[in-house]
Amino acid sequence: MQELTKTDLKILELLQNDSTISTAEIAEHIGLSQSPCWRRIQRLEHAGFFEERGIRLNRDLLGLDLVVFVTINLRQTGTQDLLQFEQDISRHPEIVECYTMTGLWDYMLKIVTKDIKHYENFARNVLMASQSIREMHSHIAVTEIKNTVALPLSQLTK
Repeated sequence: MQELTKTDLKILELLQNDSTISTAEIAEHIGLSQSPCWRRIQRLEHAGFFEERGIRLNRDLLGLDLVVFVTINLRQTGTQDLLQFEQDISRHPEIVECYTMTGLWDYMLKIVTKDIKHYENFARNVLMASQSIREMHSHIAVTEIKNTVALPLSQLTK
């Protein structure tokens, strides 16, 4: 891992909390002039610390009210089977996150849909229609307590 200074971490913290913040505002917050601040941001970006830039949409205002966590076991877990499953699920925008798991399950998916009817349709016609899935369990989220993409950067300071 590349060594980050406290100033680098402050820049990353500001940007992850508000990707629209200007270089001038960042420079003011961290006590640098604008040019050196801009160079640091460019260095961090070129080093790969920014996966993407954008905004986070309000799921509730858009009417995408249902979040379902789905645990999955595959029929076969050979390399080609795993790759094929991962390619298949990456085509569906309803699946917003996918993880390989240790323990009882091969995968966990986070699925976002408009409502239970849309989820049922997706589960029946996409997931359960897949020849690669042996077992699938749906866990419907009732109340969202915390949902963030902000990383705990304070752990990185010495």
